[in-house]
Amino acid sequence: MTFQNLLVGLVDRCCRNAWRVVLAGGVLAAFAGWYSAGHLGISTDTDLMFAESLPWRQRAMTFRDDFPQYRDLLVAVIEAREPEEADATAAAFADALAHDPAHFLTVRRPDALPFFKQEGLLFLDPPELEKVLDRTIDAQPFIGELAKDPDARGLFAALGLLGTGVEQGEANLAPYLSALNGFHQAMADAIAGHPRPLSWTRLLGGELADLGGKYKFVLAQPKLDHSRLQPGGAATQAMRAAAAGLEFVKSGDARVRITGSVALADEEFASVAEGAVTGLIGSILLISLWLFLAVRSWRLIVPILLTLGLGLMLTLLFAAAAVGTLNLVSVGFGILFVGIAVDFAIQFCVRYREYRHEHPAPAAAMAETGRRVGGQILVAATATSAGFLAFVPTDFRGVAELGLIAGVGMLIAFFCTVTFLPAAIGLFRPHGEGAEVGFARAAPLDELVRRRVVLCYRDGRARKIFGVILNLDMADVVWGSTTTVEINRVDFSEIV
Repeated sequence: MTFQNLLVGLVDRCCRNAWRVVLAGGVLAAFAGWYSAGHLGISTDTDLMFAESLPWRQRAMTFRDDFPQYRDLLVAVIEAREPEEADATAAAFADALAHDPAHFLTVRRPDALPFFKQEGLLFLDPPELEKVLDRTIDAQPFIGELAKDPDARGLFAALGLLGTGVEQGEANLAPYLSALNGFHQAMADAIAGHPRPLSWTRLLGGELADLGGKYKFVLAQPKLDHSRLQPGGAATQAMRAAAAGLEFVKSGDARVRITGSVALADEEFASVAEGAVTGLIGSILLISLWLFLAVRSWRLIVPILLTLGLGLMLTLLFAAAAVGTLNLVSVGFGILFVGIAVDFAIQFCVRYREYRHEHPAPAAAMAETGRRVGGQILVAATATSAGFLAFVPTDFRGVAELGLIAGVGMLIAFFCTVTFLPAAIGLFRPHGEGAEVGFARAAPLDELVRRRVVLCYRDGRARKIFGVILNLDMADVVWGSTTTVEINRVDFSEIV
């Protein structure tokens, strides 16, 4: 028995046992869905998309093991009008996150370590350090009064002491100009009805207060859920909720923004999800349009859609058994499968419509369809599968897994096309064709194509190859003496 006869027998048997095949396909699809739901996951960890044997991946894993505090961070950037407001907001924010172990593993403030509070002046250049020490010595009387009475009364007593020194000609106000200007501006704003806080950091530190920048940082390591498209989404929402409850944030005096590797990755994953949904909707619309243009009958469109659904579920079953976890690249196999596998079903149904015009009996038309297009679809599915499977040897696991799933999926699509699709067509019983299928206006071109084909060849061996490939009777081929070939009396519908 030849392979072609085997395909014809398979198509005919499935068509004759339509109810059994469709029922078996439904049960198989349900089982595939159940198994995939319990065994197929989605990982958004981009590191897992590359083989661990790669040298750079091994170095990256070593670095992550040696410095775990820099892994998977959410970074809160706090900005406020005054340094004290920013520092108080950062402290309150870090404390709120530290009391949320359900979402965060560690929380720290790199700019508020005890070492920097005790030894921070050592990071200044010697000339700047000398200026700070000189101002501190000059301001000792003023600071002493504040130390004795650190409230408004002590503040105005210290200012009164400066005034007494000026009256007696014993005080140099040059070291205090920035502080006095700050007091003056604060009181002027209060009198004008626009009170604002007075920054002691800027008053006492001067220009040094802004050397570290106006931002404060809180670093948090969230608990990630890689089974979700946004692994850090829950932790990010918890950070936003905590920030919204802070005093200076509610008053509008401070602002908290969230960034970091986890937040950026989640944003990218959200974009991928949005693009996947948009692409899926677009694919469905385009496929519906092509199906309508190709087969023109819901009795054929529904079997095609059912066949695609069964093939997709069986491909999911294979992915769950062979891979277990989809990554951000391999998760796109569904769109690839639907976009390519639908071509197999369309070709099968278009040829079936054509042969229903020539063979009114559905069984005869179905057998003729299997004989004519079964081998063609197999060649197309095998070639496409080989193209995808060529990705498997790469060290880029994301692409390798996509190639494996999509490659096997093409073979599954062929199997569903020659088994489930004939059964579904037999079950829905589409009407016969009253006229020849195709574009009637283009009919004159068919004869032109049949009567004359121009080919280029180099030697006589091409003649034999051409005849073998097209399965032509060489008596029907008239070879010219030039580099053109004229083919007469050849029915190209017989070409397989």
